[in-house]
Amino acid sequence: MSTLEKVSSNKAFEGELTKYKFKSSVLGGLDAHFNLFMPLNKDGSKVPVLVYLAGLTCTEDNGAQKGGFLGVAASQDIAILFPDTSPRGAGVPGEDADWDFGTGAGFYLDATKPEWSEHYKMATHVTVELPQVIEAAGIPIDFTRQSVFGHSMGGHGALTLYLSSKSKQYRSASAFAPISNPVNAPWGIKAFNGYLQGGTDEALDQYDATVLIAKTTDPVHILVDYVRFTPTKYCY
Repeated sequence: MSTLEKVSSNKAFEGELTKYKFKSSVLGGLDAHFNLFMPLNKDGSKVPVLVYLAGLTCTEDNGAQKGGFLGVAASQDIAILFPDTSPRGAGVPGEDADWDFGTGAGFYLDATKPEWSEHYKMATHVTVELPQVIEAAGIPIDFTRQSVFGHSMGGHGALTLYLSSKSKQYRSASAFAPISNPVNAPWGIKAFNGYLQGGTDEALDQYDATVLIAKTTDPVHILVDYVRFTPTKYCY
């Protein structure tokens, strides 16, 4: 298990916002960064956590610095985990050619095309590796009480990770202007055809929230926010 290295730490709303990095085996041995907000926790008991998934071109810093979530989280004694949006420095040809594919655009999936599959496994990184690494470091987070939320590409990730979890890993999902039907949206089509051997056909049962929710027979706890000028050609 990789050891966490503290990169920086800042006081926030009587709690602490800390940036960590570690060698990620899931991401092919690359350094992975994330931010973690911990509320004031005098007795050291485990606290529930919200996982925030950011959108295209973002990093682990966008939600932490601009989201405005920390004060509310502190008032409710909730931690917030901010993962990155993709591996960094994988060296795959073309990963930095476009803003909406490759670096900063991991789409919270596990790539199956050989050239991408060694490093681009953000679904496993977020759902499995990060909880394991954080728990191993002794940070008092209760991952049996976690929910997920995100914006745009991150909203897509929040919805699909929630709906596809056979273990009911997340108690709820919230999404702001998500790419909710990506197999029919330009960003999703580009990502799926680029990362997955089976393209959009492979994505249907794992990475499209519209398809997943149509198949579920269980109650769901989902909140989706749109605004009137959300471009429907990208979000559906």
